Amino acid sequence: MDTQETRSLSAPEGRSSEGPKRRQIIDGACRVFLERGFDAASMGEIAREAGVSKGTLYVYFKSKEELFEAIVEGQCSLQGEQIFAFDANDRDVEAVLTRLGDAFVRFMCRTRGISPLRTVIAIADRMPELGAKFYQSGPARGISTLKAYLEGQVAAGVLKPHDCEVVAAQFIDSCLSMTFKPMLFNAAGPPTDEQISRVVRTAVRTFLSAYKQAS
Repeated sequence: MDTQETRSLSAPEGRSSEGPKRRQIIDGACRVFLERGFDAASMGEIAREAGVSKGTLYVYFKSKEELFEAIVEGQCSLQGEQIFAFDANDRDVEAVLTRLGDAFVRFMCRTRGISPLRTVIAIADRMPELGAKFYQSGPARGISTLKAYLEGQVAAGVLKPHDCEVVAAQFIDSCLSMTFKPMLFNAAGPPTDEQISRVVRTAVRTFLSAYKQAS
């Protein structure tokens, strides 16, 4: 098991809410969920993999569902803090969107990073609150953050007025449509650097041709 990939599924390093024991449990749970899947995983297996007793495990997490939810929340926090972090005063929209698109595609297309999303989709019917929480703290948060940045650029006269929320969602989707989505359905492996560059730069050019103010 790739330790770096496994850690990428858990909460970010250094978060104030992350004690070492809780982090140890989350890392162990990540390995079990990746190898066994959500339904087949048991709290006993997670405790053994994490190197803790079942009693200790239940002190931190009351159920497998609560533990998986913590992993999902960690993913969404990592996405928000590392990917969707904009300088509102950066008027170089082309550079900002290119960095965002490139970083977000790479984040979403990690070999094992895709497994939790598949699991959320698979269990959303019977755990709708988890699906809703994932969407609000992940995709919706990303759209909202990009929307705010675009609104700032419209106010500064850099971009033409437009529906910033819809356009933010469209830009994000355009970066993922030929990179992440084929991976999601096991139709392709991780995109190459060249593929990521081609897709992201096309998305940026399309955006700028529609919304950038004439110099």
